[in-house]
Amino acid sequence: MKKFLRFLIVGTTGFVVDVGVLWLCLNFTPLGPLAARIIAIATALTTTWLLNRHFTFGVSKRSLVSEGFRYGFIGAVTSLINYGVYALLLIGAPLLSPYAALVFASIASMLFSFFGYSRYVFRR
Repeated sequence: MKKFLRFLIVGTTGFVVDVGVLWLCLNFTPLGPLAARIIAIATALTTTWLLNRHFTFGVSKRSLVSEGFRYGFIGAVTSLINYGVYALLLIGAPLLSPYAALVFASIASMLFSFFGYSRYVFRR
């Protein structure tokens, strides 16, 4: 339970980074919500890897390259789920705010990411 609570704290931080980068991209670049979200997800994924590695799960005994590859794999699958839900919501409901779509997409991918990271990446 302690790991899951730490995971939620890191996830919340990642969510704030995701929203912040999305906001910056939408307000200060010509990118639309779909392209901007790719940059936001990549930034949030990097942030959460570093935080999960040191705060949630601890540094694994695997090499940094091996751990990074595993984290990247789970992160890519999670990101595809997250981005897919986000895109479907924006396409299906064009008046929906990109930020609301981001909230729903993040919730949809959260449990998958916890189990993937805890069982596959940082497993002791």
